[in-house]
Amino acid sequence: MTRFNNHMDTALEEARAAAARGEVPVGAVIVGPDGRIVARAGNRTRELNDPTAHAEILAIRAACAALGSERLPGHDLYVTLEPCPMCAAALATARIARLYYAAADPKSGGVAQGPRIFTHPQCHHLPEVYDGINARASEALLRDFFASRRF
Repeated sequence: MTRFNNHMDTALEEARAAAARGEVPVGAVIVGPDGRIVARAGNRTRELNDPTAHAEILAIRAACAALGSERLPGHDLYVTLEPCPMCAAALATARIARLYYAAADPKSGGVAQGPRIFTHPQCHHLPEVYDGINARASEALLRDFFASRRF
C-alpha cells in the first residue's frame, strides 16, 4: 500500500517565490510514480513575456524534458490554484494521472468552473481530480498578493 504524500507545501513555496518576483502566486509540482518530485515551477508570465508561462505549463515542460518524453503517465500534479482551460488541456495532453489543486478559481478556472475541460468529448484523457488541498493557505496568498496591488 502506498502512503499518500501531500506535496502542496512545495507548490506553495513555488507560489510564494512567484509572488516575490511580482508574478501571480501560483506554484506547481509534478511527482513521479515513486513519489519523488520530478519538476517544480511558479508563474513566470511577466518575467518571460509569455502568456503561456503558467506554473503548470512550466512544470510539465521541465518534467517532460527531464524524462525525455512528451507524456507523463503515472505522474501527479499539485498546483495551488485550479488550472485554467489552457493548463487543464495541457494536463490531459500530457496524460497526468492525478491533479491535486488547492484553491478554486471561479473567474478563470477550467476544471470545476467555466468550460470544465475534462468533461468535453474532445478531451481524450481524464485525470483523477482532488480539490481543496491546503486551499486556505493558497487563498490567503492570492488575496494578500492582490490586496497589496490595490490602492
